[in-house]
Amino acid sequence: MTDGMNFQRNLVGVFGQPVAENPSEIMVEAAFRHHALPWRYLTIEVAPEGLGDAVQGARAMGFAGFNCTTPHKVAVIEHLDGLGESAALMGAVNCVVRRNNRLIGENTDGKGFLSSLRPVIDPAGRDIVIFGAGGAARAIAVELALAGARGLAIVNRGRERGVQLVRLLNTSVADAVGGLLQADFHPWPETYAVPAATDIVVNATSIGLFPNVEEELAIDYDTLSRDMVVADVIPNPPQTRLLREADGRGCRTIDGLGMLVDQGRIGIEHWTGVSPDADVMRSALAGLADH
Repeated sequence: MTDGMNFQRNLVGVFGQPVAENPSEIMVEAAFRHHALPWRYLTIEVAPEGLGDAVQGARAMGFAGFNCTTPHKVAVIEHLDGLGESAALMGAVNCVVRRNNRLIGENTDGKGFLSSLRPVIDPAGRDIVIFGAGGAARAIAVELALAGARGLAIVNRGRERGVQLVRLLNTSVADAVGGLLQADFHPWPETYAVPAATDIVVNATSIGLFPNVEEELAIDYDTLSRDMVVADVIPNPPQTRLLREADGRGCRTIDGLGMLVDQGRIGIEHWTGVSPDADVMRSALAGLADH
């Protein structure tokens, strides 16, 4: 008589709205297959009013954790049992991990962004413009500050959220880096002119994300200069209007695939304890760059 087979899989996934355009499943499942891990990653549409129920459902079904994307990175916190150090500092969560049957919020966005940025430019001592003040922007801004950025201009339509992020940067984060940081809030006019002294420009909004690929970031593209590095967190499509315009003006550009892969790699380590092969994950996403 032969032994039986175990058909159960460890479950993780991503909660968001919209979420159909999120390619995380492609790269994470590729890593699971490559490392022969009995895990599944599910892409799940969750409306804001259903977030609490979704988290409870994940608890009930024994999820090992899940990612959070727009618009849940801040709202999910009230449904969790605790926060890791980086998530507590940023006030945003993109990766939830089950530890001792408790759901703990972590943040891997900022570290993933830094991993993709550093081969192109060291952020230490740089002046940086960040568009957005949501969960991704918070994570990126905090990690850039901790990496030694000199000045951070937070450009956002909503004043309250932008001012909150600047206050965080100028207090808790500035204290952590010895006060060597100046963050300012910039209201977003009809068209934003990037200051000439800027070293790095980051789009940390969802503007340009599939299917709204023709949606434009309201900036004056002619204020981008070849001395600037321009990064976009949008992974789908990887070549956004912002990056095409920046490339045409001689800027060095960074697409959202690098950040996506690196934050995903860290998430897999949190869930499984295995350090996945980033090249396998990147290769699984390579087809997106051709569209």
